Amino acid sequence: MTSTYLSYNNIISLLGFDSETVVDAIENGQSGVKIIDDKSLFHHPICASIIDNKQLDKASNNLKLNDNYTRLERMMIVSLDEVIKKSKIDLTEKVGLIISTTKGNIDVLEANSKFPKERAYLSELGKVIKTHFGFKNDAIVVSNACVSGVLAVSVANRYLQQKIYDHVFIVSGDLVSEFVISGFNSFQALSSTPCKPYSSNRSGINLGEVAASVLVTSDKNKLAIESVELLSDATYNDANHISGPSRTGEGLVRSISKAMEEASLTIEDIDFISAHGTATPFNDEMEAIAFNRLGLQNVPTNSLKGYFGHTLGASGLLETIVGMHSLDRNNLFVSSGFDTLGVSQSINVIEKTTKRQLSIFLKTASGFGGCNTAAIFKKVST
Repeated sequence: MTSTYLSYNNIISLLGFDSETVVDAIENGQSGVKIIDDKSLFHHPICASIIDNKQLDKASNNLKLNDNYTRLERMMIVSLDEVIKKSKIDLTEKVGLIISTTKGNIDVLEANSKFPKERAYLSELGKVIKTHFGFKNDAIVVSNACVSGVLAVSVANRYLQQKIYDHVFIVSGDLVSEFVISGFNSFQALSSTPCKPYSSNRSGINLGEVAASVLVTSDKNKLAIESVELLSDATYNDANHISGPSRTGEGLVRSISKAMEEASLTIEDIDFISAHGTATPFNDEMEAIAFNRLGLQNVPTNSLKGYFGHTLGASGLLETIVGMHSLDRNNLFVSSGFDTLGVSQSINVIEKTTKRQLSIFLKTASGFGGCNTAAIFKKVST
């Protein structure tokens, strides 16, 4: 079987406009989650992480992006442009494009939008990104709630294994929009303070927005310093509830078990878990139960939601990229916001950024509709 690697990458967020700057901020304990008082988004202040418009405008102007692009499209193009340039790969018929997002250009449906309502279709987002860069193939849009970012990596892997593409570029992104905020508020899931994944006093999620991009390739000549090999991945749906995870963690247990089996790994081989950790009562409890069922309760575990907020369909790819840099730097990053364990079963939440020799990490994601995905990545010596 051909090996699959994640290579050149980029993160655009409030913490910075390249992966290295963003990971430096995490290493220094800096969070992008802040109080936002914007009546156009919500009628009272919320805690969220929103990309700075001035910085986005500057980056867009550098690429000569005009007003025909939506805000999300500009975010995605700025992020993906850097990865394509670093890779020096010609966009031939053997190069694929995958977009992962939950809501896409949902903001064009707002009353003050200048864009036609049709731009809200995810297929239109795919066409815009494809056309801008000149990809020869149509974009594949992966939109499966909050597992979309990790699932996009799985889809890219299958294209490589089936020899359909030699390389696949993935770009992920979601916005903090009026629609998204009102939706999560209706679930009473929003926290008015910085989120605290796995903590006893957690009170819900913070929303966030990012664009993240990565090259997925089987070519060892196209690897960045922080490249990782995808050892395995698996996805299961527990079909429990449209917005509530299985109380027993069944879907996540099956996803992780299958990924571990496929990679022929034991618990001792996993150096850390980059978990979903939304800071909601049900999600965090479900993950703790699942990890204990699998004997993973002592493996160092973090949630990155305290740095970025919950970035929806982009969260899985964003957190995978941070995990890549964590391996490269041999650094376990603290789970920002955590204080006192507030789940029924013990898990080893990382309380302090710590230097340690690292090789393999497990990335998990769970989302609305009962979807659960797990992927295992190994450091590559370049």
